[in-house]
Amino acid sequence: MTHPAEPGPPPPGGDPTPGDPTPGDPTAEGTPAAEPEPEPASDAEPAASADPATATDPAEQGELSARDVAVLALERRGWAGPGAKERAIRERLGMSPTRYYQVLNALLDDPRALRHDPVTVNRLRRLRAARRSRR
Repeated sequence: MTHPAEPGPPPPGGDPTPGDPTPGDPTAEGTPAAEPEPEPASDAEPAASADPATATDPAEQGELSARDVAVLALERRGWAGPGAKERAIRERLGMSPTRYYQVLNALLDDPRALRHDPVTVNRLRRLRAARRSRR
């Protein structure tokens, strides 16, 4: 025999206990019991802040985004012709060549890009400076 305060097995006739919502009952309120409540944020996982040591955004931590790293990697590679590079930009990065060169130009002024790939960034900075001096 079970203690009155302890819930026992369901009644054999399948009659729910008064107050218990039945599956499919339009008057049942709330969410299914199978969904767990979201847990409050713990102190072990810091929130995003202005402090680079605790920031969660790669740009705030001094790291390049995955897109920026991919742009530098694509630019580092040699290309047989202009069509192959533009095709690779569209296929691999999913952006237009115009947007690619805008992102690349911004990366050349970014100190994080220089730390990530100094050889490529310095080479491209020299090319850009030479083009500007010809104008």
